[in-house]
Amino acid sequence: MAICSTTLQRFLYYFDLIFLLTQKELKVRYKNSVLGYLWSIANPLLYSIIFYFVFKVVMKFPIENYTLFLITGLFPWQWISNSISLNTMIFISYSSLIKKVNFPRLILPLAQTLNDAFHFILSIPIILLFALVYHKVPGLVWIYGTFLLLIPTFFTVYGISLAVASLNLFFRDLQYLVNIFLTIAFYLTPIFYDIKFVPKKYLPFVLLNPFSLIIDLWRSLFMSNYLDFHKFVVSLAVSFVIFLGGYLIYRKLNDKFAEVI
Repeated sequence: MAICSTTLQRFLYYFDLIFLLTQKELKVRYKNSVLGYLWSIANPLLYSIIFYFVFKVVMKFPIENYTLFLITGLFPWQWISNSISLNTMIFISYSSLIKKVNFPRLILPLAQTLNDAFHFILSIPIILLFALVYHKVPGLVWIYGTFLLLIPTFFTVYGISLAVASLNLFFRDLQYLVNIFLTIAFYLTPIFYDIKFVPKKYLPFVLLNPFSLIIDLWRSLFMSNYLDFHKFVVSLAVSFVIFLGGYLIYRKLNDKFAEVI
């Protein structure tokens, strides 16, 4: 009983720490910001306008409801991109805390990932608004589908974040490589184009991208009121593999963090 009580106390302590760190990240993001929440949706909406003009007006992509098509890809991508990019430097940003306090360091990228997940959830009403504009009436699948899809998205992002955050302490050039990786991943992910337009010989490269299936699932949910459970299970399995890989890298390097910071 004493062991269970101690374990529960540690869990509650770290839960409070995660909550406080997530809250801190939210406050820092909006500190001295007049528009606040609007900045969370401004970036993907701006990209939607640009891509709409280029690919719908100029190039005339044969995709129906193209604005809705764009934002259903750009909003989840913003979560993915922001979390991985910011988490690359997370251990360096908290170097003084890591040196002074003994705590599970994986909490730091966890708090950042949860912060961006929270912002993504706040963007769903905007997606709902655009869906209604295009006469797409959301069904009950939006409710349980959103909760389900948060799981593979979270574990994919968190796993990659753990890996790059840990490795960046030892290879500081990695932060630049991560930005290049995210740029390449953006174009290899069917965000502003439909995957059916990809020539068959290049399709494997797109499908090897773990974000492609995630974006496809979110888009199908928001645009078609449909959740493909087969694709969901595959995405879930891939996300757990990615998380396990990131966690193992973190565990391997964790003891040396204080030495290299």
